[in-house]
Amino acid sequence: MDQPNDAPPRGRGIYLLPNLFTTGGLFGGFFAIIAASQGRFEAACVAIFIAGILDGIDGRVARLTNTQTEFGVQYDSLADLISFGMAPALVMYHWALLSMKLDGLTLGKIGWLTAFLYAACAALRLARFNSQVAHVDKRYFIGLASPAAAGLIASFVWTMHDLGWSGEELRYPAIAVTVVAALLMVSRIRYSSFKGSGTGPKADRVPFVAIVIALAALIALVIDPPLVLLVVTAGYALSGPVLWLRRRSSGQQTTPT
Repeated sequence: MDQPNDAPPRGRGIYLLPNLFTTGGLFGGFFAIIAASQGRFEAACVAIFIAGILDGIDGRVARLTNTQTEFGVQYDSLADLISFGMAPALVMYHWALLSMKLDGLTLGKIGWLTAFLYAACAALRLARFNSQVAHVDKRYFIGLASPAAAGLIASFVWTMHDLGWSGEELRYPAIAVTVVAALLMVSRIRYSSFKGSGTGPKADRVPFVAIVIALAALIALVIDPPLVLLVVTAGYALSGPVLWLRRRSSGQQTTPT
């Protein structure tokens, strides 16, 4: 007579939960592309930030519910490519880089090639992260994380649009911001992940100071959301090179192991 199992297998329905958040982030990126093509840049930028929030939730939900799967990892990576690679590139293209054609055929090509550079660097950043995720210190990111780069692009467009500047007027600063964000993603510069220890059960815990900073940022968001987001994302993007220069000047190791 067969013996009954002590613990029945977990129902597959629970695996929908983290993937629903991933799908929500994918929808945010897709919506941002559609909105940007229609000239609704504020809505497009908000959608990218919503995708970023959902991207931060899905992994934690998977760990809390013990529903991590290889499918979920690959699906999340593909969704990130749309939300933080294609969407920011096309938002910036429709807002400013498309106007480069006003300066001639050659510079017009530079406009869309700059958008492609950002999307390609985002893809390379995600591929490198996936291939090295089991061998790096979880306290740090190697290169600017794609959600942070997308936040920089989106907050720049949102802030300038909110201040009344057109993309046509700022097409050259837009190229600079896009190229810098793209190159930081594929750089070897180390960025803080705001996590505690790099290994063990406390690997995903956030330091107390990070919570205080996040609370202050949330309060400031009520005053001027796009400007505060631009300051936060630009400050984080600059933190990597600044700390790298400090370590180099003090003679410390500048390349991660």
